[in-house]
Amino acid sequence: MLTLVLVVVFAAFVFEFINGFHDTANSIAASVATKVLSPGQAVSLAAVMNLVGALTGTAVAATIATGIINTGVVEPTMQVMLSALLGAIGWNLFTWWFGLPSSSSHALIGGLCGAALSASHGNWDALIWSQDLGGWMHNKGLVWKVFLPMVISPMAGFLLGMGMMVFLWFVISMMARAGGRLARAARPRWVNAFFGKVQILSAAYMGYAHGHNDAQKTMGVIALTLVGAEASGALRDLPPWLAFMHPDRAAGSDVATWIILSCALVMAAGTASGGWRIIKTLGHKMVKLHPINGFAVDTSSATILTLAAHFGMPVSTTHSISTAIMGVGFAKNPRALKITVIERIIWAWILTIPAAGGVAFGFYRLLGALGVA
Repeated sequence: MLTLVLVVVFAAFVFEFINGFHDTANSIAASVATKVLSPGQAVSLAAVMNLVGALTGTAVAATIATGIINTGVVEPTMQVMLSALLGAIGWNLFTWWFGLPSSSSHALIGGLCGAALSASHGNWDALIWSQDLGGWMHNKGLVWKVFLPMVISPMAGFLLGMGMMVFLWFVISMMARAGGRLARAARPRWVNAFFGKVQILSAAYMGYAHGHNDAQKTMGVIALTLVGAEASGALRDLPPWLAFMHPDRAAGSDVATWIILSCALVMAAGTASGGWRIIKTLGHKMVKLHPINGFAVDTSSATILTLAAHFGMPVSTTHSISTAIMGVGFAKNPRALKITVIERIIWAWILTIPAAGGVAFGFYRLLGALGVA
């Protein structure tokens, strides 16, 4: 059993690494598309800021660990967690290969749901639909913490991106009317130069927000795995050099320090490896971006991710930044949006949870048929 625990933890790190290079595009596409940063510079900045973001919170990790699988119906066994991770990894690699910016977050959620349903033989009570009804801020159910944010965050990304773009143009137009130095600063040359510098800060903010939200999801999976392993007795006879894996070694925290540090480092390494296929789709195929547009995209998306992480909501980095790009593009010129590319992205979004869930469902049945214990 200990071997299987280690396999699951390793699979979690593989998912985290893939999440890093799969979602690298989300952090850096805007700054690369506007040529504010070279691809190498953008990847390096994103990797560093991913690491910083991953070290600054565990609210999302707690949601993944306690708010999806109903442990009163289904135990988070090694088979369940391994199947969930394999489902998420499989879908991530499939969409990465075809250059589709699908959501790693939703792939993981879909994998967890599919594996739990398979283990419970289709009993939907295996998923936590609602609990702690004392208030929505304390609700850990799928409805409030997962599905509602899943719908709202893309809408928020579109509206905030469009709104920020309109606001920036309004400020520039007011400067142009004021005359004098303000009017000179409102000229396209100076606007591009200013936002070319400021966009570096917004790209760093985006990298931080990505790490702050996404890295925590794998932390939650590992924490849930170790709790299940402890309950099953798999960690009873750990050798001294693995004693840190006991869930009760978290020193009062929901997620142990070693989990936080390792996930942060693995995601940063994955981000540093790049994800050029998806960068091409997000940064160049959807709409042409200038520095002011890139600033609006990064700031809008990062703000959504940071707020969601504060409330423990595992929202999609991909959805928030893709829709922010759409919103900015719509503000520029609705006809500038490339509808065929957007349609492919939306179909990937729609299919992510059921596809990853279906793969995880099948993997659980396969592990059972192979007698993996």
